[in-house]
Amino acid sequence: METQSNNPLHGKTLDMIIRELVDYYGWEQLGYNINIRCFNENPSIQSSLKFLRKTPWARKEVEELYLKVIARTK
Repeated sequence: METQSNNPLHGKTLDMIIRELVDYYGWEQLGYNINIRCFNENPSIQSSLKFLRKTPWARKEVEELYLKVIARTK
């Protein structure tokens, strides 16, 4: 079994990642950084989760932004 000790996303749910990004940036700045409708038009955690779970390229962008945020805060 492969260990995940070096993976900063290990143990993080998509819900947790979105909430942390919204806390850090706010919806407006998050929508500016990642220009997708679920962040710019009537944003909510639920609509974001629904979209990101179906859209791998957008989820990848969110995860990459999250990793940048982690790097800044350490």
